[in-house]
Parts: sequence; C-alpha cells; structure tokens
Amino acid sequence: MKLAVKTLDGADAGSVSVADEVFGLEPRADILHRMVRYQLAKRRAGTHAVKNRADVTGSTKKFVKQKGSGGARHGNKKAPQFRSGGRAFGPVVRDHATALPKKVRALALKHALSSKAKASELIVLEDANLSDAKTKILLAKLKELGLSNALVIDGAEVNENFARAAGNIAQLDVLPVQGINVYDILRRDVLVLTKAALGALEERFK
Repeated sequence: MKLAVKTLDGADAGSVSVADEVFGLEPRADILHRMVRYQLAKRRAGTHAVKNRADVTGSTKKFVKQKGSGGARHGNKKAPQFRSGGRAFGPVVRDHATALPKKVRALALKHALSSKAKASELIVLEDANLSDAKTKILLAKLKELGLSNALVIDGAEVNENFARAAGNIAQLDVLPVQGINVYDILRRDVLVLTKAALGALEERFK
C-alpha cells in the first residue's frame, strides 16, 4: 500500500510504499489488549512492602500465661491483632511482569500500526528536523499538519531541536524508532512516522 508523505510545513512530498504485512492487517483487539496489559504490568515497580511479624521490633516473650487469664492464648505482642504488631498477609516486593511470546509482541506492533493506517490516523513526514529549538515554531508547524495529540517516531536519533521544542507541548510524545511501542501508539490520536522510521521498521520486520 502507498502512503502520502508530507513535509513539516504541511506541504506534499510525494508518496511512499509500505508493506501490507505491517500496515495492512485487520487489527485484532484481543492481541492489542494482551500487549497493553503486558506493558503496563511490566512497568510496575512492585516495591510496595510492609513489615510482617518477623520484621517488627519487639520481645518474643509470652506476655500472658497459657491458662487461667480468662482471655485468649497469646504468644507475643508482635502478632497482627495487637497495636504495633506485624501486618498479616501484606504486600511484598515482587515482579508484576507476565510472560508474552516474542512473536505475539511483534504481531501486536504490526496490528497497532495497521489500526492507525486503517483509521487514517497515520502521517508520514519527510523528516522531523527544526533549525531552532523554539516551541512557538513547532506549534505553528503542528497546526499546519492539524496535530494536537500525536506520537512522533523518528529514526535512530531524534533531532535535538525538535525534541527540546516538543518537550513543552502537552499531548505530544517524541521517540526514536527503537522506542516504538503499542501502548504509546494507542494512547495518542495520531501516529507520525518519519521516512527514516519507516525504513528502520522495514528492516525490523524483514
């Protein structure tokens, strides 16, 4: 399939052919859902923790005799039912990541790209270079392209001026092609790929 190419000023710059195996698939919500859940689970820190009765500082002396007190049979006051006691069944430090086959992850990226292409929410740019790192200049260019909520994917290296100018704009993300991922693609209204990014993606899926 062919996609129109635009310049950063909004002018036409010809067209480019892309692989139907990457941009022409029928998007499957189940694969995209699995991938998003995988990404969100993997990025969780999992550092939440509490002190159980083994971690609480205190005496282990039996503080009440076993029989004759008329109360329950307690051991020491580090038990969870006492004030300053340890937490019972509290959270522990753990990894929340789940397993997802590499082939499914690659397929999910193809389906995410295809979903943007099918919904006409994919723009191809000649390049994403700015001569000055001015947010005002970039905002004017984005207005020409009709972009207010977008993810911009550049080549192996992002133009420094473009990245600095985009850093002050809400709802605009800029990533190098090696950082492209399903979650960031789906969370923005429009996906913007440079020709350098397209070439890198073709090499990746070859």
